[in-house]
Amino acid sequence: KLPLTVEEIMNFGESNRELFIKSSTYSIIPITVAEMGLTISWIFSSEPKSISFSVVYQESEDTPLDQCKVLIPMTRCNSHKETIRGQVKVRNAGIYTLIFDNTFSRFISKSVFYHLAIERPVIYDGSDFP
Repeated sequence: KLPLTVEEIMNFGESNRELFIKSSTYSIIPITVAEMGLTISWIFSSEPKSISFSVVYQESEDTPLDQCKVLIPMTRCNSHKETIRGQVKVRNAGIYTLIFDNTFSRFISKSVFYHLAIERPVIYDGSDFP
């Protein structure tokens, strides 16, 4: 479990991070977001085989798991063959959790190489108009 803040993700730079996920387990990356309107983007690949991926939203750490909102249902990704890209728009403050699930694999551990980015909306105020 790696709780991240928006500031930490903005300081990610261009480098990829690596998650090692043992067989029959999963890893989560909770991202705590306080401001609305942001976009959380991700890119990931896995070795040596596929991984399942999901995104859930939780209002706060106290919110029971059965009351979490599934934003992207658990999907098996051929991320060992192609890079997976996606994004989710922040509509409410809270915790957005990326789940990398390897519970379907009984023997093979996986490495997931991922990069996260946060984009703030560009608000045009017309101030550069002559």
